Amino acid sequence: MKRAAGVLLPITSLPSDYGIGTLGRQARKFIDFLVRARQSYWQVLPIGPTGYGDSPYQTFCSYAGNAYLIDLDDLHERGYLKPSEYQPLNWGSSPSRIDYGRMYTQRYAVLHQAASRLNDHPTPEYQDFLAQEGYWLNDYALFMALKFEHGGSALQKWPEAERWREYAALQAARQRLAAEVSFWEAVQYFFFAQWKQLKQYANERGIELIGDLPIYAALDSVEVWTEPQQFQLNQDYLPDLVSGCPPDAFSPDGQVWGNPLYNWEAMKQDHYDWWCRRMVRQRSFYDVLRIDHFRGIAGYYCIPAGDPDARNGHWTKGPGLPFLEEVQKQIGPSRFIAEDLGYLTPDVLELLRQSGFPGMRVLEFAFDNGDPDCAYLPHRYIPNCVAYTGTHDNDTCLGWLHTAPKSVAAMAKDYLHLNREEPANWTMIRALYQSVADTVIIPMQDLLGLGSEARINTPSTFGGNWLWRCDRKAFSAALARKLAAMVWLYGRC
Repeated sequence: MKRAAGVLLPITSLPSDYGIGTLGRQARKFIDFLVRARQSYWQVLPIGPTGYGDSPYQTFCSYAGNAYLIDLDDLHERGYLKPSEYQPLNWGSSPSRIDYGRMYTQRYAVLHQAASRLNDHPTPEYQDFLAQEGYWLNDYALFMALKFEHGGSALQKWPEAERWREYAALQAARQRLAAEVSFWEAVQYFFFAQWKQLKQYANERGIELIGDLPIYAALDSVEVWTEPQQFQLNQDYLPDLVSGCPPDAFSPDGQVWGNPLYNWEAMKQDHYDWWCRRMVRQRSFYDVLRIDHFRGIAGYYCIPAGDPDARNGHWTKGPGLPFLEEVQKQIGPSRFIAEDLGYLTPDVLELLRQSGFPGMRVLEFAFDNGDPDCAYLPHRYIPNCVAYTGTHDNDTCLGWLHTAPKSVAAMAKDYLHLNREEPANWTMIRALYQSVADTVIIPMQDLLGLGSEARINTPSTFGGNWLWRCDRKAFSAALARKLAAMVWLYGRC
């Protein structure tokens, strides 16, 4: 990757009049801000449809887009919505917090009105979309229609005939739920029409999009429903072992993610076709794809299903370099970032070296052990890496400084010279900008100098995550000038 800089900001965190960030005007304003700030990248995190818990890393389908991100004003401008159908609604009491309860109860009702108008008068573009995307859209639309018919219940609680995709049951469902299936198809058309426009707007202005590929599929997903043979499932289509990570200094009980594990041996037999299809799809969304939990390709952690924590888990060897070579052979030239954080063993480091992918360096991890040779310290960086103050799973840098153990904070202050007059967040950003790392990505909260109140996600916790949103004044000309000057000074233009 070129020597450059970018900003991490989930689309959901953009300001909006309608409760959540979208693909509309404020997203374009943010791109304009990035241009003025001489940035090269916008890291957006996953854009798939979310369910219970609202995490974009637990999505119903790797091929679909999140309906909440569809811009309502854009639908109005295209004649699919009337202002009276969405503008007077109460979309939440706080402009800095997403009310997902309101999103669930109100957003789909509004989108139903737009979808009905599209389906009453389908355009040639919509008909082309249905024809081109049918290979995944048909199953996704039926999956979502069934899910809502069953009150939002997870796949594993559906009637057996539907869960196991018996032909007669699916045919009956398609007839019974034809209107709902058409609704979910229209929603995806709206999403990808807007996504295409936004990506084009960014690329034409020199901004490239970095997106995330969650390494695991959700148990409650179209992937598990349609291709259960790709996963380690028992005769009831349930996992005996699930994903997670072991106990460490950050999480004494470890983390139980609950995703089904892959049947890597079965995948190997057809040259990892399932993975290749998934990655081709994800690559079409973004310019650069970050592979979440890269270490799971070298070796993955298995936890007995139903365990309350990860203490009884064990490591199992992953598919390794042959998998990466086969994927790259099939999907062609692509740009990747390896999320190589967590418990790193020699096999993970060797796999990263063999792949040639840039790994990640997180400044907040640099001071935990008091080790001057820690790879996360800026003087230990290599050019082929992407440096962050923190990720979406970290506290903001000011929040971290406030809550870190005294010895950790003391080393950070000594190493970074944080006693200078410059605000601590800017000193931390400067340390990364002046490093040899080819790419630096800064979370928007750190550019704004926000504290723990702006944290996006706390791993191993449920509820209260993925809520933070920017203030409307965040993308100021003054901030853009300050950031642009630093970009120029350290040769990241």
